Amino acid sequence: MNEARKNRDQARTLLLSTILADLQNRDIELQRPVSDPEAVEVLRRGIKRRREAIEMYAKGGRKDLEAKEAAEIRMIEAFLPAEAAPEDIRAAVRDAIAGGAKDLGQVMGQVMPKFKGRADGKVVNQIAREELAATV
Repeated sequence: MNEARKNRDQARTLLLSTILADLQNRDIELQRPVSDPEAVEVLRRGIKRRREAIEMYAKGGRKDLEAKEAAEIRMIEAFLPAEAAPEDIRAAVRDAIAGGAKDLGQVMGQVMPKFKGRADGKVVNQIAREELAATV
């Protein structure tokens, strides 16, 4: 954040101060310092909010704001661990189905804990639906 301030990068400074505020709010909620997985969760929620905003801006024809939100997502992703590969998710979904999971809820319940903080729930959901449809 100090580097962004020194470089007079207002967009990055604002984003980082927002992230820090979100983390401090989470500290207050938990009444203890956040752990690394909890911090990742806070960052992922920030990305999710921005993706939803992008959808709304796209519907409203606001390309300028859409681009701003997309840039913020890229900045936040720089602080996150690498995303899980879709092939890894697909393999875990297939293992869950082979293990007896028969519906989407059971598959998601088994797969999501393995990829917590490394995979978007929408992606896992989509892959699970595809794999379940292929087994029918």
